[in-house]
Formats: sequence, structure tokens, C-alpha cells
Amino acid sequence: MTDEQNFLTADGAKTLREELDQLLNVERPALAAKLKEAIAMGDLSENADYHDAKERQGFLEGRIRYLEAILRSATIIDEDGSNGVVRVGSEVTIQEEGFDPETYRIVGPAEANPREGRISNESPLGAALLGKKVGQTVKYQTPDGQMKVKIKKVH
Repeated sequence: MTDEQNFLTADGAKTLREELDQLLNVERPALAAKLKEAIAMGDLSENADYHDAKERQGFLEGRIRYLEAILRSATIIDEDGSNGVVRVGSEVTIQEEGFDPETYRIVGPAEANPREGRISNESPLGAALLGKKVGQTVKYQTPDGQMKVKIKKVH
């Protein structure tokens, strides 16, 4: 992930920086103190608190490295205006025949969350929408087969 380009909205970058700050300045020191306490109990081979803290430390350090890599290679998406063409940062309203319209923002994978209306530019739907305009019908592949949606609005 070190040399990959990661697209982030300004809000997404801010959220990731805040999470990184929390991990570095609050959670890491708290976990270090917990480890120190567990070590002071002696006999580490059967010390559940020690083993739990070490496991949590591994996850914490992995998340810190991930966030640092994402932020280091981030390209902040310009969200100002739209020329009517779907691009990373666009908000797109689509409609599958027989269903209500749905609106998504196209974002990079690091901040994608379909439940919150943010889909990755690398997802099948996100990739299929890129470069398309209002009125176009887009086909994309899912595990359940090919889907087709019409672009209703790009903003």
C-alpha cells in the first residue's frame, strides 16, 4: 500500500487524521500502561491480561501503520462542482428499473461505506459509473449477476 494513490474527501482525511491522533496519543499510551501492569504481575506464560494486551497492541499498531500509509499517499478529492461527468468525489443518483432512486458519493476505498452512501471508485458499481453522464445506463457485475442502473443526477 506504500506507493498506491488513495483518494480521500477532505472530511474523510480529517476523520482518518483524528482516528490516528486518538490511537497515537490516547489508546497507545493506555495500552502501554496496561502492558506494564500485566508484566508487573509476573509469570507471563499464564497471564491472560498480558496476552490480551499484546494481542490488542498488535491490532493497534497495524491500524496505525495502515492509517499512516493511507494519509501519506492520499490525494484529496476536489468536491467543488461537477461538469456532469461522474468522477471520484461526485455524488450520483442512480435508479435500477422497478426500484427507488439511490444516491451515492464516489470515494476512495479507505472511506467507502455503502450503508452511509459512500461507494469505492474501485467497487464494481463505482468503477462502472466513472466517466459516465446523466441519462446513461451502466452495467456492472455483482456476485448475483449483471446489474443495470440509469444515472439520474450527478452533482
